[in-house]
Amino acid sequence: MKLSTQEEYGLRCLLQLGRHGDGASLTISELSEREGISAPNVAKIMRVLRRAGLVTSTRGQAGGYVLSRPAQDVSVGEILAALGGRFFDASFCDRHSGVESQCMNESDCSIRPVLRRLQDVVDEVLGALTLKSLLRNERDIGASWVNPNAVRLPMSP
Repeated sequence: MKLSTQEEYGLRCLLQLGRHGDGASLTISELSEREGISAPNVAKIMRVLRRAGLVTSTRGQAGGYVLSRPAQDVSVGEILAALGGRFFDASFCDRHSGVESQCMNESDCSIRPVLRRLQDVVDEVLGALTLKSLLRNERDIGASWVNPNAVRLPMSP
């Protein structure tokens, strides 16, 4: 799994809005300056986030973007899904790009359950993580995960 630039920048823009306070707005140029992201790129990301219902925008002199819900009500999983999609989607197998029209392993695939389980774990972690929980410093977040729950994978036949 690889975090795309759009996903990272979108998270960073939303964190700026969260740090700025409930109901306070930031413009594209302010977000651009605070995060070191080009204004056109910020505009594109904010358009995606607005369409996903994560931010609202206001035009005019006092305009800008605000979170559409309090930071504690926005999951990181929801944000990443809006910006880039999921790690594994069951429809992946329908989009087989091999030589044959259908995947040769469609009826019996040992990889699919592993990818499904990984997606479940990712969904569980990112669904429980809120935008508000990311409004802390790196050390505090790292300390909160000192004893993470291990995910048991079947490693022997």
